[in-house]
Formats: sequence, C-alpha cells, structure tokens
Amino acid sequence: MPDSIPSKHYRRKIQELSLLFDISQILQKSENMQTALSPIIKHTVQTMEMLQGAITLLNRHSREISIEASYGISEVFAEKIKYKVGEGITGKVIETGEPITIENVSGNPLFLDKTESRKKWKNQSFICIPVKIGTETIGTISCQRQTSEGFSIEEDAKLLSIIGSMIALAAELRRTYQEEQEKLKHENERLQNALKNKFKPKNIIGSSTAMQEVFDLIAQVSGSEATVLIRGESGTGKELIANAIHYNSRRADMPLIKVNCAALPETIIESELFGHEKGAFTGALSTRKGRFELADGGTIFLDEIGDLSPTTQVKLLRILQEKEFERVGGNETIKSSVRIIAATNRDLEKLLTEGKFREDLYYRLNVFPVHVPPLRSRKSDIMLLADYFTEKYSKKNNKDIKRISTPAIQLLTSYHWPGNVRELENCIERAVLISTDDVIHGNHLPPSLQSAESTGTEIHNTLQQAIDELEKEMILDALKSSHGNMTKAAKMLGISERIMGLRKSKFGINPKTLTREK
Repeated sequence: MPDSIPSKHYRRKIQELSLLFDISQILQKSENMQTALSPIIKHTVQTMEMLQGAITLLNRHSREISIEASYGISEVFAEKIKYKVGEGITGKVIETGEPITIENVSGNPLFLDKTESRKKWKNQSFICIPVKIGTETIGTISCQRQTSEGFSIEEDAKLLSIIGSMIALAAELRRTYQEEQEKLKHENERLQNALKNKFKPKNIIGSSTAMQEVFDLIAQVSGSEATVLIRGESGTGKELIANAIHYNSRRADMPLIKVNCAALPETIIESELFGHEKGAFTGALSTRKGRFELADGGTIFLDEIGDLSPTTQVKLLRILQEKEFERVGGNETIKSSVRIIAATNRDLEKLLTEGKFREDLYYRLNVFPVHVPPLRSRKSDIMLLADYFTEKYSKKNNKDIKRISTPAIQLLTSYHWPGNVRELENCIERAVLISTDDVIHGNHLPPSLQSAESTGTEIHNTLQQAIDELEKEMILDALKSSHGNMTKAAKMLGISERIMGLRKSKFGINPKTLTREK
C-alpha cells in the first residue's frame, strides 16, 4: 500500500504533462481560437476523468457571458446558457478575476446549476478559473468532478490555471496578430485612398515613381503665380508639363501662348515677343501685338529659353522684374499680367560660366524648377505610352492593331531611348503603318532598336580571333603600301622587324606577292 500513493501521484503527473503537451499542439495547429477550444475542453475532461467542463467567453460589447465550448453538457443547454457579470460562480470569476473552488456544490447558493448536473451526479466539486490577458479577464475554464477519496481540488485548480494561461497566451497572440492585420488593412486602405486622391494630369501618361514626383511638383506649383523652369532632355514632354501647370491653375480660362525661342530668327524674335509699332522697321506695315501682350492674364510658355540672344534676355528680365515692356519702335509702356513658364534642354549652368546666359535672368527663371526624367529612367511607363500611341495611330490610320508581340515588347523595354517619348511615338507610328496582321512585331521596329538576337547578327568570333583578323589586315595594308618591304612596313606600324617577322610567319604572309613594280 505505501507504494500505491506515490505511484498514483506519478501517474497523475504523467497525465498532466501529456495533457498539457496535447493542448499546446492543438493551439499551435488551430487557425483560430474557436476551433481550438472544443478539443481542449474535451481532452481535459477525458484525460483527467472529470464529469463535464466548459470554456466561457465574455462579450466585450454586450457584457454577456456565454459557453463557447463544452464537454459533457447537452448542446441544447450550452447554447441557451448565459451569465451576467457577477452572476453565479462563473459571473463572479469574470467580475473579480479570481478563481473559485467548491468541494461540494450541494446547497451552495453561488452554484446556479444551469446545466442541471445535480440531477445526474451527487457529491460534485466545481472549479472555475479565470482566463486573463494581462489584467483583463476574457473568460473562464471550469470543470466538475465526482468527489472521491484521494481527490485534490487544489491539484485540479493548478492544472486548470495552467491550461487557462495557455489559452490566454494563445488568445493574446492571435488578438495581437488580428489587430496588426487590421492596422495593415486600414493603412493599406488609407494609402490606396491617398493614391486615388493623388494629383495626376489628364494630358500626361505615366505611373512610375519618377513621374509621380513630377506630378506632385505640378500640383504644388499650379495654384501659385511662381515662374517655373522645366528642365529635361529633348522629347521628354516639357510642353505637356507646361500645359498641365497652366490648365490646373487659376489662369486656366485665359490664353496659353507658346513660343519656341530656338525656331525664331534673332532678327524677329523681339518683335514676336513684344510686338512692334507701325513703321518700326522695313515691312512693319501695321501695329502688331506681341506674344506677351496676347498672353495678358494667362500664361506664356517660352520653350528652348537657353537659345535667347543676350539682347532679348535683358528685355525678358525686365518683364520678369517689372511686369512691363515696350513694343519695338514704340514709347508706350505696356503692363502685362503674364505668368512665365520656361523650358530648356540645355545646360544653363554651363552657359552661365561661358557668359552666354545672364545670371540674373537665370535666378529669376529658376524660381520653381521641374526636372522631367528621361524615358530610360521611367521604364515602367514605356508600355503604357506604347499602348497609348498604338491606339492613337491605329485610329488615325484606320488600322485595328490588337497587340504588341512579346519580342517587340522586349526590344521596346531594353532600348535606351535617346530621343525619349518623341522617339517612342515615332517608332510606334512607323510600326502601326508597317503592320499587316494587326500585330506589332519586332521586325516592325527601326534598326536602331534591333538586337543581335532579333536580327541574327550575333558575334561568332572570339575577341582573340577578331584581334588577329584586324592585326593581319593592318600588316597586309602596310606591306602593300611599302611594296612588300618588311622594314618599312614595320616602321609604319610602329613595331620592330623581329615582331614583323613573327607576325608574317603566324599569318602565313608572303611579302613577295605584295611587291609591285615602281
């Protein structure tokens, strides 16, 4: 007999460890807490040979306690049973956050017996343990067992406390995960809404990060009266940027006058910009308004500003400073409320150092610079633009181009586009015209876009073979020029006679066949 008690205690400890391991596995494998609770309480009741058990959870909003999982209790009872905070043993545990153990429930006023267990069993003990996340009690785990000799309510309470802590930890981890997921979801929705509300000019195609930065600058400057200097390579779409700034400004209903400074001869550019009076020069048969006067109240776009002559730069500086000018040959000062947007593909800083561009004009123009990225820096926009131009020129030429082939796409996206968007547009227009099967193929693109693979002109020689061929050709040319004289040929090539002799042997050259009569 003395050995039976330790043996019984040992078996219980093994049972408890096995149960806790199984519960940890259940929690680890379950996708959510609801699916884990039923197997946990079932396993606990069966392993510890209890009568019944239940796990309850507190509804945060209704403050009502309901059975989420049970074993040994009729499903009909389990679904109907509800507790209020403070009601019965379960309600008290939720309210106080402290465990309650009762060795004999018979006659105990706190034991409400909503599951009608007294009808089934006598001499029952009841244990109810809080399930807590931090200081917050979120539910309970409770069990009933038949009171018998060797039974220890304290041991059962300890075991259920451990199980309750495991459930609470898993619930906390899942709650934290769900809260993080919810945060990410809300942040994603916020960012998506922010992107929807991002300013994007209707006249410009592009979704790349580089172009979005340009769009942000346009949005910032459009509502102001600041002078804008648009910088960028030829063909990047500087005029489109100017259009976007003007038509999103308060001057949108007023004129946008465009002047290409590089296209106008120096002799007439002053007249074009500022106008002239009748008789101001030969051919001035009547008074004529200049572009600044025509743009009054609106915007003037001065493209290729870096090509202005020094004289015109001085007069332009005055307009920027004083908002006034005189027509050529006139004395009347004309006030003009014009917003100036300038653009150039030239290196103005270099022109400054060379004395070809006025420093004071540069600083007056460079109030709000906007740099338009080259097409090679916005690769993700290439196919958007290609699709747009394909549709545009298909309609214009009564074609029905349905797609761009994969090889053509590869050529378009791998090319460096020195001519930028303008070059891309020209390539697509050409391809649309050439296509005969409603598809743009790689061979429809210009030779400059073709690769060695697409044209079958891959390099077949090794580098050494190519060097040898070039070396042989140069030696033959030198020998022909020297009429087969190896000494003269070596001198012409800048090599020694010894090396000349070695190369002759290497390439099998016979100088005698290259000798000519004088």
